Formats: sequence, C-alpha cells, structure tokens
Amino acid sequence: GLQLLGFVLAFLGWIGIIISTAMPQWKMASYAGDNIVTAQALYEGLWMSCAMQSTGQIQCKVYDSLLKLESSLQATRALMVAAILLGLVAVFVAVTGMKCMKCMEDDQVKKMRMAVFGGVIFIIAGLAALVATSWYGNRVARAFYDPFTPVNTRFEFGSALFIGWAAASLAILGGAFLCCSCPRRETSYPPTRGYPKNAPSTGKDYV
Repeated sequence: GLQLLGFVLAFLGWIGIIISTAMPQWKMASYAGDNIVTAQALYEGLWMSCAMQSTGQIQCKVYDSLLKLESSLQATRALMVAAILLGLVAVFVAVTGMKCMKCMEDDQVKKMRMAVFGGVIFIIAGLAALVATSWYGNRVARAFYDPFTPVNTRFEFGSALFIGWAAASLAILGGAFLCCSCPRRETSYPPTRGYPKNAPSTGKDYV
C-alpha cells in the first residue's frame, strides 16, 4: 500500500515537474506600465516570453539564442531537464521493483532494492527541481525588492513556480515513501528465522 502510494505521489510529482518546466509563467509582470496599453500581463518562462493582451490573446516568443541567455536561467533549465530525465529513470526502476509487477519475482530482495533505488532517484529529481525553482524564485524576489529595478519591469512569482514547488515536494515525498515501504519487511525476517523456542531446548540437552 505504502509502496503504491509512494509511486503514485512521485509519478504525479514528476508529471508536475514536466508541466512546470514547459509553462511560460515562471515570472509575471502584473501590469506592464502605461507605455504598453494593450499588454495586460507579461510572462517569462524558461523557454519563451509571452504577452497576454486585454482581448485575451496570448503572443509568445521563444528565446532566440542560448548564448544570449543569463547563465542562471540556463542553469535553472539544466536542473529542470535533469529532474525530468532522472524522474523518467526513476519511473522505470521503481516500476521494476513494484510488488504488483511480474518481472524479477523470483528475487524479492533485489526487487525491493529496485523499489528503494527508484525512490532515491525520485528524491534526487525532486531536489533538483526544488533547487531550480527556489533559486529562480529567489532571483525574482531579489529583483522585485531591488530599488534599482524599474517599476514597469518588476516581476512576481508565476504559477509555474508554485506548480514546480508542489511537484518537487510530491516527488520527494513519494520517493521517501518508496524508500520506507521496503526495508521494514526485510528487518522483520530475522526474528522469524532465529527460532527463540530452540534456545531453552538446547540448554536442556546439555543438562
């Protein structure tokens, strides 16, 4: 039960990380000042910037060159992509180790280790996404409170950041559940193997 719950949570977290990475709303300018009357809201993401008109139309522009981007944005991108790839590996590894799956049924210990290993990879993926979103959020907040930042270029946290934080937390929590779901059974074996009833009887034999 705990294993399945952990996998579902971690899987949902991984999907959330993908959605968050793809979304353009990493930071948003609530109102783009008086100089642009038509643009109601400006969004910036990891891959593109978008402007939403008062009519409801959204126009997006993909960033032209990788080299022109700030190194911090490139690092955030790299961390999020790494989190997605790690999550993909974790899904395969954890599925192999799930009790409900048929593969590796003959070796239960190895199967449990696979599930734990999958959980560990999920935790690493979640941490990578958490670092990326928190670092990005920190930069947005610092720029917002910086007195030298012009008022009409001040950005606030976008919805993608909140989805990213929630997704990273889910991946870490799910991974932790996957890690916890197995060793308990392994630790419960030794007492059943070491037969306590034999101890007094062997004592009697010696007498």
